[in-house]
Amino acid sequence: MALEQLLRDGARSGFETWQSLRHHLHAHPELSYQEHETAAFVARTLTDWGLTPNTGVAGTGIVVDVQGQDPGSSLRFLRADLDALPIHEATEVPYKSTVPGVMHACGHDVHTTCLLGAIKLLQDTCAHWSGTVRCLFQPGEEKLPGGASLLIAEGVLDAPDAQGITGQHVFPELPAGKVGFREGQYMASCDELHVTVTGKGGHGAMPHKNIDPVLIASHLVVAMQQIVSRGANPEVPSVLSFGRFMAEGATNVIPNEVRLEGTFRTLDETWRAEAHKRMVQLAQQLVSSMGGTVDFRIDKGYPSLFNDPAFTRAQRAKAESFLGADNVVTLERRMTAEDFAYYTHHMPGCFYRLGTASPTGDGFTRPVHHPSFNIDEQALITGVGLMAYLAARS
Repeated sequence: MALEQLLRDGARSGFETWQSLRHHLHAHPELSYQEHETAAFVARTLTDWGLTPNTGVAGTGIVVDVQGQDPGSSLRFLRADLDALPIHEATEVPYKSTVPGVMHACGHDVHTTCLLGAIKLLQDTCAHWSGTVRCLFQPGEEKLPGGASLLIAEGVLDAPDAQGITGQHVFPELPAGKVGFREGQYMASCDELHVTVTGKGGHGAMPHKNIDPVLIASHLVVAMQQIVSRGANPEVPSVLSFGRFMAEGATNVIPNEVRLEGTFRTLDETWRAEAHKRMVQLAQQLVSSMGGTVDFRIDKGYPSLFNDPAFTRAQRAKAESFLGADNVVTLERRMTAEDFAYYTHHMPGCFYRLGTASPTGDGFTRPVHHPSFNIDEQALITGVGLMAYLAARS
């Protein structure tokens, strides 16, 4: 029987196993860099299947190799993430989170399940494919500095002959059974902005005796938009948003300082560096001109995610062969961010989307990071089978 059919059949027949794995992971979520029990569960599962996982990588990460025929002939990477979010689950499923305030609201339980399932299928069909597939279960995708950067620092990608790395992410905008790909720039970089504007507080009825940081910060929020509207090339997507404005005065009290928090995102790394300089310069000049002082800190986050065109084109062709061309769509670029991006700056990468909504379109459409997020679990069959096929077929 051809490898393609073996993997299709294995993905279907193993559905109850994939479902059981996912339910356990979903019910026992752990926050970024705290995935100790999750990692232990993954390691036990791999060991029970006869594999020898390398545990404790970058803290709670796991690396395991699956070998086909002639293991030294090629090396391909697969990746999943382990961490959950600080969100209290609002679903009433039997396998809902047992940890108050923590939930797999971004589908990392699905990603981990699909990689585990793919490993099982690859192991079961090892006589039908060649090379080695190195599988990464990484911590901390949801929190800086990003677990991917820590795994890279520990040398997990140090393999000069590697063909590339593939990862998938749940996508409630697409029905289960379908997947999406995009070549080239796909997701944005993501930087955190922490700004403190200091003035001189006092009575609101005597503003002439104060230096009002609320007024200064208000001007700053508006002025900062010119970084994107007048500084960025219109062909380069960029977003600058402030989500927190904290002025702890009162109806008649002007505070001494105002704190702002925001995000800057773009798809161009050169413009990203230039924008950082412009933001700091503009803030210093504007605040100074109004009599205040400013501390402007940029916490540099994940880089932009670049799907290598040739590698992604090849992976998409495999997906069309495995699922049928009608079940593979082209994705739009996104200004959200993912630490898988780090991998794509070190080797050819392909990050694709796994449809998780009901095929009828009337269920499981809550967005990720929503307290009621869930998936149509038929997507596990697609996620497990396709991930195995993308790695096994060179």
